[in-house]
Amino acid sequence: MSPIRSASIAALASAVLAATLTGCQFGREQQNTSPIVIAADLELSGASAPIGKVYQRALELKVEQLNSSGALGTRKIKLEVKDNRSDAAESLRNINDFSADSRVSAIIMGGCNECATGAVRTIGEKRIPTIALASSGAITEPVAQRRYVFKLAPNAADSAAALTTELKRRRLDKVAVLHSADGYGQEGLAALDREFDKTDLRLVRSEAVRTTDTDVSSQVAALVEKKPDALIVWTPPEQAALAAAAARQDSFAGSLFFDASAAGDLFLGAASRSTERATLIFTQTMVIDDVIATTPAKAARRQWFQDYTARYGGYNGFSSFAADAVQLIAEAELRAGGDPGRVDRDVLRDVLETSQLDGLTGPIRMTPDNHSGLMPQALTTLVARGGRWRLAG
Repeated sequence: MSPIRSASIAALASAVLAATLTGCQFGREQQNTSPIVIAADLELSGASAPIGKVYQRALELKVEQLNSSGALGTRKIKLEVKDNRSDAAESLRNINDFSADSRVSAIIMGGCNECATGAVRTIGEKRIPTIALASSGAITEPVAQRRYVFKLAPNAADSAAALTTELKRRRLDKVAVLHSADGYGQEGLAALDREFDKTDLRLVRSEAVRTTDTDVSSQVAALVEKKPDALIVWTPPEQAALAAAAARQDSFAGSLFFDASAAGDLFLGAASRSTERATLIFTQTMVIDDVIATTPAKAARRQWFQDYTARYGGYNGFSSFAADAVQLIAEAELRAGGDPGRVDRDVLRDVLETSQLDGLTGPIRMTPDNHSGLMPQALTTLVARGGRWRLAG
């Protein structure tokens, strides 16, 4: 009930009594001021710490923006973060801890594919809505066994289709692939195989690298030896930079392509020489400063780019996925309603499953049959020019 500013003590007492007896029929309904508690399981140390810290910064900035905007009415978001140390077992312990906290509405998991896939059973048993920022399709499929798990990251099938389209357009027929040895890398290779089968493109060789490898030169040399027209690198960004340098050292004369998983910072830094003219499939947000803001969604993406850059001195393309995860959970919590101070995770899950958002990453559509919401049209073709990513064309 809103405070009643009256000089009359009797009037105030009457109003309080009336509210008590009639459920605020004579005043405003009680406003929900309980916090929306969002938990985050992130890679803040260990091998994946760079991307985990990107996500943490993005979450903190987005929470700050929403809390100060008034968009949540009388409510505020509270962010609870735990470090999973880039370890699936530690991540699972964090998920159990978050699930046991009745204040937590939902969980956001970072970019660790093994962490997310390893936690899906526990998430389902604990019935806690979770949005993963990792890419593996096994995180959300099959949906019937992943009812509480959602994903915000480029899908392997969509990346493979976009890469194939660009290869065909440029008439690059012989292709070699360097991919990570984890589930997402294997998924990517399979997706490329399916797309190539529909065309005249030919996979001349593929090589796998472990996500912990710090030397990929032997694998790159084996691929370059086949003299492909194009080399696709389907690895995390640090290994993608190593692969580009190794290809340049081996005098690779073909074209270099990166899957979305290889995206990282806007400015390429030390990797700029070896990645010049390379092609990347990613969302437009990475280069939104090149785009005229002709729609409210594009204007919001541009503003996010500027805010993140101003706060942290640079931009990382994956930051927008974390921000969109916060937005989805906050909107779902408001739509779910319910009693003040009580978290109904089942209702929140149901709302998330039908969420639609023109997000910072692009159009997002969740459905009961598809919990991986980033739409294929969110992906575009970028090219490295002058030490940074630009729109192709």
